[in-house]
Amino acid sequence: MEVKVIPVACAIIERDGLVLCAQRSSSMSLPLKWEFPGGKLEPNEQPSEALIREIEEELGVTIQVLQELPVSKHAYVPEKEIHLLPYLCHLPTGESPIAREHAQLQWIKKEELNKLDWAEADIPILNYYMNQL
Repeated sequence: MEVKVIPVACAIIERDGLVLCAQRSSSMSLPLKWEFPGGKLEPNEQPSEALIREIEEELGVTIQVLQELPVSKHAYVPEKEIHLLPYLCHLPTGESPIAREHAQLQWIKKEELNKLDWAEADIPILNYYMNQL
């Protein structure tokens, strides 16, 4: 069986000591799970470029990409593996994200992030962020 690898860029967006978290809508796969926002890469697209594009599409804001973080690999089903490519990002003051695709967005204190019900692929990124940065 060949495993299909799906590269997905995601953003840990910080502003004023808080982190932006997105709750998946009830119509998405993994309904109502929390995630770091982002999306799939287009062919020949760099992860940071994909991330900026996806955040503009999903949230209506322009982020600044600051730092690449370690990749999280997760197979929700045996034949598909998500490679989640996280980036630490900053949202400039005055930019207000809008939940165009998600059920809701919340700004949360770093020390309270683990209280949310996270999508499995995001958990290693969450743990790295909370314990290493």
